[in-house]
Amino acid sequence: MNILVLNGPNLNLLGVREKGIYGERSYDDLAAFIQSAAAEAGLQVDIFQSNHEGALVDKIQQALGVYDGIVINPAAYTHTSIAILDALKAVNLPAVEVHLSDVTRREPFRQVSYAGMACIKSFIGMGFEGYRQAILFLKGHLQGR
Repeated sequence: MNILVLNGPNLNLLGVREKGIYGERSYDDLAAFIQSAAAEAGLQVDIFQSNHEGALVDKIQQALGVYDGIVINPAAYTHTSIAILDALKAVNLPAVEVHLSDVTRREPFRQVSYAGMACIKSFIGMGFEGYRQAILFLKGHLQGR
């Protein structure tokens, strides 16, 4: 199985930005964690991060016929991007949403997840572990469990 992991804007600044919310570990730490979690699950994974909505939409569209599923942390685009929602719906690959922080306990504008409307499950507020859980859930889903 081949999984695409997408990370949205400002996640490249992990370890620098809002440490009280996102912690001290860097984006490179996150990428290594994701690679390790995928390897432990016996999955191939490609990781992509962009601060640009169109680049994320392009990657989602390019996933069709290449990947079995998508793990996505749209970051700030979660609450604004109908384009990402539409791209996820268009490719119709099973997608799982991840958020490092518990967006349900943050500002009111973070309460709506457009991308989440196209996802089969969400893992919220679990830090890096949310990615492992998303990968494992997606593997089970793809295997029909």
